[in-house]
Amino acid sequence: MRLKNQFFYTLREDVKDEETRSGNYLVRSGMIKKVGTGIYLFMPLGFKVLKKIEQIIREEMNKTGAQELLMPALIPEDYYVQSGRKEVFGHDMFSLKDRYERGYVLGPTHEELFVYAAKEMIHSYKDMPFNIYQIANKYRDEPRPRFGLIRTREFMMKDAYSFDVDDETCEASYQKMFQAYQNIMDRVGLEYKIVRAGTGAMGGNLSEEFQAVTEIGEDTLVLCPNCDYASNLEVSACIVDETESYEEEKELELVHTPNAGTIEEVAAFLEEDPSQFVKTLIYQVDGKFYACLIPGDRELNEEKLKTLLQAKEVVLADKEDVERITKAKIGFAGPIQLSIPIVMDHHVQMMKNFIVGANQTDYHYKNVNLKDFKTKKIGDIIEVKEGDLCPKCGAKLTFKKGIECGNTFKLGTKYSESLGLNYLDQNNQLKPVVMGCYGIGLARIMTAVAEQRADEMGIAWPVSIAPYQVALVLINGKDEVQKTVADQLYQIIQSMGFEVLYDDRDERPGVKFKDMELIGIPVQITVGKKAQDGMIEIKKRGQEKEEITVELLNEKVIEYLNQ
Repeated sequence: MRLKNQFFYTLREDVKDEETRSGNYLVRSGMIKKVGTGIYLFMPLGFKVLKKIEQIIREEMNKTGAQELLMPALIPEDYYVQSGRKEVFGHDMFSLKDRYERGYVLGPTHEELFVYAAKEMIHSYKDMPFNIYQIANKYRDEPRPRFGLIRTREFMMKDAYSFDVDDETCEASYQKMFQAYQNIMDRVGLEYKIVRAGTGAMGGNLSEEFQAVTEIGEDTLVLCPNCDYASNLEVSACIVDETESYEEEKELELVHTPNAGTIEEVAAFLEEDPSQFVKTLIYQVDGKFYACLIPGDRELNEEKLKTLLQAKEVVLADKEDVERITKAKIGFAGPIQLSIPIVMDHHVQMMKNFIVGANQTDYHYKNVNLKDFKTKKIGDIIEVKEGDLCPKCGAKLTFKKGIECGNTFKLGTKYSESLGLNYLDQNNQLKPVVMGCYGIGLARIMTAVAEQRADEMGIAWPVSIAPYQVALVLINGKDEVQKTVADQLYQIIQSMGFEVLYDDRDERPGVKFKDMELIGIPVQITVGKKAQDGMIEIKKRGQEKEEITVELLNEKVIEYLNQ
């Protein structure tokens, strides 16, 4: 494309309302433009990047035998009521009514409609397996859109669904898609980790995330430097040192701790380390109250608690409920003589002579041991900390930030049971279909690649998704020799099958060079004064220029693009 007289612009200054490097560069390079909180335009250059990511995804999906379709964005809300997810999404879902007062939503995700489509096909076990997918926009009323394109209210997503007769065939479908996702992430040039994660609103038996490792991102990745262990913080196992303590159990003691309601305050008052304390947190789990015991220097992980109790909803109890249950002010809850069931983290199981609240305002118990209270359930319910031991090899764990770009789920029969998707097996018995779900965020990939590959000059796109592979810069358009050579090279490079951004604008050379670096075109060719001698300059983005003859152009372009 010739730039002169085309819709093209860049911004010289940083953008104030973009909090990430990638968001700043994407706006400055004229690829995207914010029009509202969490809502963006994709300008021509950005749209080209997005469409290239889309094409890579489509190619890899089609290789698996999956078939593409398109679902509507406007969906009758009854589908979400029937699946039980209208309440799960709550205010995150855009809801509206038509002129007849019938309820609709803007699709936040499309499991329900994919099941509806599959019902047209599935009657017998002979009708499976198969996989269908779409690439379409989703809508979520995010309470806090942030990080540019990472969390927005409208976003393009590829979602696919596999349909199988049992867990064994579902595993084969899952692995096929899993490999396709690895191919996609490799082709778009992403540095990523595959981590175990919680199933969240999607439900199901297993979730694995394809996380781009960056300095920004909403997710914390727990990684082992010594082995391949990788997990999302929300589900990462926290192993316990099972070395038996030979400390003798002491006599239980009630101590007065006036105006000391936090671990820090009580620790200072009693001159004890916070690790000697056990926190008692009151939670409401599916409408029922539980006391959760964790070490005083750790934090509770609600996702793990939900999994341990096989619960749908876990909410920290409010002040009034805590004080009613404990008969004391906030900060003095403890497990002894408590009237609600107790869930204990397995670390507490190894502790002796610890300190807890006494369920009396301004009092705590010292020298508490397991014999002093009854526990209903024991398990891993605390959040892992950096430096904890790897569950796989015992090395010290490290944390990194990540952008979730793709996610694969084994949904099991969650949606087929709630929405009546069944089939007749070989014995003519009616059974629910086993499903898998596979999502990729296109704009998230675009942002993650830009974030990982950005430098002080702008974005450095990989060849596979760059808006153009080659930038051709004409220094002086009034010089007939330069213009003739540049026009010829423009035709030659296009005939080689590469996309060329031909900067023939009447701008200063410095402006043109800065724009090409900001946009991030992989290879740059400059036609200047030495064109009359048959010489031009070529460079890979961010590297030094090389002077070559025009005759070497084809060879050098291919060499640079293949590096």
